[in-house]
Amino acid sequence: MKALTDPEIRASFVNCTKGEASRIALPRYLAELPWEDMDFLGWRDPGAPNRSYIVAEHDGRLVGVALRFAQRTAGAHYGSMCSICLTTHVASGVSLMTARKARRVSDDEYASAGEYFCSDLACSLYVRDKKRANASGIRMKENLTTEEKITRTRANLSKFLTKVVTA
Repeated sequence: MKALTDPEIRASFVNCTKGEASRIALPRYLAELPWEDMDFLGWRDPGAPNRSYIVAEHDGRLVGVALRFAQRTAGAHYGSMCSICLTTHVASGVSLMTARKARRVSDDEYASAGEYFCSDLACSLYVRDKKRANASGIRMKENLTTEEKITRTRANLSKFLTKVVTA
């Protein structure tokens, strides 16, 4: 992924208003990110623990999506798998995140799309073995190359973004 600027990120959001996009708390560490190892930019809002954001290339353009964490069931301590990168985590390492679709379903109703993501949105780093899941998590053995895992991750993300962008 190429390094992104503040204006590029804010202009990319498809499921919130320009005003909402202007108020999003962007990561302060944009210059230090390992852009060459990222398939998308993902971060959690430090001021609103139930919000997160992703920005990625999709169908030839930059697409930003505002996400909300679904409420967790109390006492859920089992492992889960991210639907994007297929990394397994224990307990809170995977979260269901939902996004309002970019277009209204009817005049007064928006539909949403949801997917299980790594809670820290570091899917790209897990796929490239630049970051490890919680030590007590189960690591699946795969016969895929890193490039094949990256391709699969990008395809899974693209499917999710297609759900958000289309009505």
